Amino acid sequence: MAVPNFADVRVIDADGHVRDRDSDIRKFMAEPYCRRQGGLLPNDVWDSSMFGKLGLRVDDVPTRLRDMDKEGIDISVLFPTSGFGITQTPERDYAAAYCRGYNDWVASVCAESPRLKAVGLVPFQDVDAACKEAQRAITNLGLVGIAVGTFGLKEHIGQPLFWPIYEELQKLNRPLLIHNSRQGPAGEIRFDTFLFRHTIGRPFETFIDCAALVYGGVPEKFPNLRIAFLECGCGWVPYWMDRMDEEWEKRQSEAPLLKKKPSAYMTAGNWFYATEPEEITLPYVLANVGEDAILFASDYPHWDGNFPNMVSTVRGRTDISDQQKAKITRANAMKLYGWAV
Repeated sequence: MAVPNFADVRVIDADGHVRDRDSDIRKFMAEPYCRRQGGLLPNDVWDSSMFGKLGLRVDDVPTRLRDMDKEGIDISVLFPTSGFGITQTPERDYAAAYCRGYNDWVASVCAESPRLKAVGLVPFQDVDAACKEAQRAITNLGLVGIAVGTFGLKEHIGQPLFWPIYEELQKLNRPLLIHNSRQGPAGEIRFDTFLFRHTIGRPFETFIDCAALVYGGVPEKFPNLRIAFLECGCGWVPYWMDRMDEEWEKRQSEAPLLKKKPSAYMTAGNWFYATEPEEITLPYVLANVGEDAILFASDYPHWDGNFPNMVSTVRGRTDISDQQKAKITRANAMKLYGWAV
């Protein structure tokens, strides 16, 4: 596939979102799966919109492009919203059919504008099908990576079970994108508000995924695989590196594939982390994790974004350099998605 010409790109949004409604996806799903009764995916018990008060309604591509112009974004990489729930279904054939339908649908959205790129979903429940769908989604549909929200999987993502997916992505030169939902840790029942669960769920699931990939030896087995952790900010990364290094020093035999301490893999240049524009720890992270590893992500049109002030917040910061701002808002995303030349 041809490498896009991004010579004049100002800002790349490494993580925007579509509103992937059942009515949209059904039209692209094969029989008999499109006739599934009820919702296509498990429903959430919480209303993140606070009864419609939060979040933006985006029903078409022209509206999105106008908002990108208002924000100052040239290219937006589109992630699912509801689609991450596919990992919660035990039905392998259905999961594969949903992912194919989703990928076909989101590719049709991107076909409306060269400013829109999208990541795909694959059925981690069926690794063979996942590899085939990754190949189809990237090679045939032009999707720019494979995303997963791991809540509901029966095994952690560092397990050799999933290695064929990573091998396929490495071969295709496309990234694995860890983007967890607000659910988790699995089995937790003490949350009594959406606020409580949203604060805890996404970062804790991401901690699990990061440790699973490192301790499972994935960066050793697939040294050229690019991996990104999205929608958790980046302030957690130095803490988690210290935590994992300390644990690994005493128990190296339990991570036999590792040849270096965990933090060495997390800062080697192939792992990326999305920042929140206002994170007070960003300068520390840039100094200790690396200024080539941090991404700009708008989270548009979700309720917890700050449209249309995401880009201006980053550019208005006085505690990071213009060079660092340029890397965060453009260069690092190009490297992650394989567009850098």
